Amino acid sequence: MNNNQSSFDYSGARVLVTGGTSGIGAGIAAAYKAAGAQVTITGTRATTADYDEDLSGYRYMQLDVEDAAQVDAVAHAQTQIDILVNNAGIALPSTGLDEWDPEIFTRAVNIHLISGFRMARGCRDALAQSRLAGGASVIGIGSMSSYFGIGIVPGYGAAKTGLLGITRAMAVEWGPQGIRANAVAVGMCASRMTAASLANPAWSAPTLARTPLGRHGVPEDVAGAVLFLTSTQASWITGQTLPIDGGYTVSG
Repeated sequence: MNNNQSSFDYSGARVLVTGGTSGIGAGIAAAYKAAGAQVTITGTRATTADYDEDLSGYRYMQLDVEDAAQVDAVAHAQTQIDILVNNAGIALPSTGLDEWDPEIFTRAVNIHLISGFRMARGCRDALAQSRLAGGASVIGIGSMSSYFGIGIVPGYGAAKTGLLGITRAMAVEWGPQGIRANAVAVGMCASRMTAASLANPAWSAPTLARTPLGRHGVPEDVAGAVLFLTSTQASWITGQTLPIDGGYTVSG
């Protein structure tokens, strides 16, 4: 049987994946590392020894995306960078918080939109110096809530909707500097953040029923698309958002 699995060569490329210790971020980081890139990941814990996962082979930096000073410090430490993947995030309702509370709403927007903008802005000058074939890239991780309302996460949804707008603005403003900006809008995908939802049939069953491909996503589904969007093959794609959802958004 013919195996048409694509492979990418990112030898020598310098990649930063925020929230790269688990879930989608870990899948993306692993794919870049396997393709030869030098990968920096961030996480909230002090060192890699504080994680159960094997994070050897990565440069690790501690980052709380709610701390603007930490975001700036991590960004300014990237003196050489070709690709930024703004992935870090958290489902605040899963921790018992109500995003309809204005203070929690503000936190959600800060975590999922403002911090990513701040990180990209802080890395911009270094990204502009990239010599990566196809140009430097900023990738945002969107959601199905980028397109429609989900009542329990008004702050998260507003942030993920705003992500599409800032992606377009960065594409227009930074394109002349050789920086492309794109995003992926991810459906229900297995991760630490979505574990409770996937385990709850009241959430997962209706999603599967509407998904033409009949399964939830896995981090590898997202990683392949991200590596394509930052590759030479995608060198004329910028300002776009690619849904990765098994067909959920096109199903009635």
